[in-house]
Amino acid sequence: MKPAKFFKLAASVLRRLDTLLPPEAADPDWRALAYRWQSIGRKGVLESLPEPHTFPLGRLAAVDTQMRRLVRNTEQFLAGRPANSVLMTGARGTGKSSLVKALLHEYASDGLRLIEVDKTDLVTLPALLGVLEKRPEKFIVFCDDLSFESGDETYKALKTALDGGLSQRCANVLVYATSNRRHLMPEYMDENLATTGSRGEVHPKEAVEEKVSLSDRFGLWLSFYPFDQNDYLQAAENWLADFGLPFDETARKAALNWSLTRGSRSGRTAWQFAVDWAGRLPEERAAD
Repeated sequence: MKPAKFFKLAASVLRRLDTLLPPEAADPDWRALAYRWQSIGRKGVLESLPEPHTFPLGRLAAVDTQMRRLVRNTEQFLAGRPANSVLMTGARGTGKSSLVKALLHEYASDGLRLIEVDKTDLVTLPALLGVLEKRPEKFIVFCDDLSFESGDETYKALKTALDGGLSQRCANVLVYATSNRRHLMPEYMDENLATTGSRGEVHPKEAVEEKVSLSDRFGLWLSFYPFDQNDYLQAAENWLADFGLPFDETARKAALNWSLTRGSRSGRTAWQFAVDWAGRLPEERAAD
């Protein structure tokens, strides 16, 4: 084969391989405030998020008790004092994720950084901790809407990150997770039976203990509850203030109608109403 033809063929092969291989790892942009961790093989890439979605804690309604406990824990962490990883569970749309996002707004100037990790990328969490352990910043690893199905082994990497395994837990990393259920692993009625049944687990209680042990490794549990009407209206008022709009009687009536059409009263529903209301023209709001 002539050299020119060989080099042309080699270049064609390399171009096609380039579309299949992951991008070359680069050093993270440590000037960013928020990141997303994505697995690549047994390691991963820390991708900076230049414009994270965040807002003041004061924008959130009906979560004052949970907010105080989460803020206290976070301030302990930033001050270099002992602090716990946190599991936030309960009704959907009640501010679990929003609280974590708002922490970044309040404490970024104190060195707090937020790293979003999807459940599917937890398997490479030890590699992420190796990247973070020598940094001066304080990192919250944020796992949103966390739960696991039967046979899912990725939770084991999270258990190691929470307790440290044989190595010490990273002093500058906490895990904040949200979930709609307290026990992150599924449990079944037959696990509570006194007998094991045909080909059942010889030690069923030990199998149940394995499933609940992940939740137990979070030192702080915060529970969130459905909003009543007053909570919902307060949330709607707060979010409209974020858009610079008044919460007058017309807006109040529209907010109530919005919750009825959605069949839900929550902070998320209030935010969605505020987005719709702020996007309307003044004459459209008046005609509602």
